[in-house]
Amino acid sequence: MRTRLAIRIHAQLEHWFPERRVFLKSDTDTRFLRLRPEVQLFAAAGAMVFVVWSIVATSIVLMDSIGSGNFRKQAERDQETYRDRLNALSEERNARAEEALAAQARFNVALKQISVMQSELLASETRRQELETGIEVIQNTLRATMDQRETARAALAELKQNAAETAPGSPVSAAFASAQMGFITEALSETAQERDQILADAQSALDARDALELELRLNAERNDQIFRQLEEAMAISVEPLDKMFRSAGMPTDRILDQVRRGYSGEGGPLTPLAMSTRGEEPTADEFRANLLLTEMGKLNLYRIAAQQAPFSSPVNLNLVRTSSNFGYRRDPKTGGRRMHNGSDFAGSHGTNIYATADGVVTKAGWSSGYGKLITIQHAFGIETKYAHNSNLRVKVGQRVSRGDHIADMGNTGRSTGTHLHYEVRVNGKPVNPMIYIKAARNVF
Repeated sequence: MRTRLAIRIHAQLEHWFPERRVFLKSDTDTRFLRLRPEVQLFAAAGAMVFVVWSIVATSIVLMDSIGSGNFRKQAERDQETYRDRLNALSEERNARAEEALAAQARFNVALKQISVMQSELLASETRRQELETGIEVIQNTLRATMDQRETARAALAELKQNAAETAPGSPVSAAFASAQMGFITEALSETAQERDQILADAQSALDARDALELELRLNAERNDQIFRQLEEAMAISVEPLDKMFRSAGMPTDRILDQVRRGYSGEGGPLTPLAMSTRGEEPTADEFRANLLLTEMGKLNLYRIAAQQAPFSSPVNLNLVRTSSNFGYRRDPKTGGRRMHNGSDFAGSHGTNIYATADGVVTKAGWSSGYGKLITIQHAFGIETKYAHNSNLRVKVGQRVSRGDHIADMGNTGRSTGTHLHYEVRVNGKPVNPMIYIKAARNVF
């Protein structure tokens, strides 16, 4: 059975690949190679496989070349888009910073105006009290003068009656009556002059009172406008800071209480307005001013707290790229899945590294795995770490401020390339540093 099948297959192969002989002739001998159909089939199949492999390999190389060019162009386009986005974010950040500075300038100008207006109000109140006292004295004097005039008139009537009862033609009575009449006439004349002068003084005081009331109304309108501007400026200044702290998961009430305990001194322009010593209720302006001063104190507390929390980037984000984020990742050394407690920023060797908040340096030296490490202790139980540095610029115990140049980027410790490993720990527990950086993106 197998023989017949083999014969049939051989016959078919003979039809397509007839037996051929290749002669090899030399000077002394002639030989030939017999190419059976099976051999020719294997040779043809091998040649076919080689040709197909060559075509496929060439296609792959061409497609890879074309694809790499497209990928490179796409990467360039993505990089350009990312660069434009970074530039737009930088311009927006600069615009927000300029708006904050302008709001601060308006706030300072308005604060000066409030101080001036408060002085004017106190002076106006003093003048009003003096005028009220003067008008009261004038009214008392006028009443006393009127009483004296009535008394003089009564005395004159009595003298006239006595003179009429005295015998006519009596020289003593006539002389006495004449003297009394002259004295009374002179007294009445002086009384009339004093009355006219008092009436003129009273009218002048009333005119001054009307002018003072008009001035007080104008001052009240100016004060109301200033208060509105200050209240708007305070809302614009306080709201972004409050939102920034809440976005970072920091309870604002507890943070402000902690800062207030550390900065408990009072005085200067932020002291409350003086209340009346006569037991009167504070005016509407005094109440608004006290609320405004309270908000100003809250704004100052927010600014102090913002300086002590890591609401800034440790590097210039325009000069680096984020190579690894916070969270679980594939370990670059072992390949296993491990927790990454910070954010990595890759950049050129020697890139400047900055402190992200005010604090005290607690570590500045070599640490296993971290390489050259800087650790800074901040307020609110927050600690930041800056690892794999090439050069350290601070010492243990040194107090630093936000934006201080503390180290240079390097590749020390357990690292696969030049980068900064940046950590934020709250009460010893690592948290995502980008929470703080993103929360302050539109504030600073």
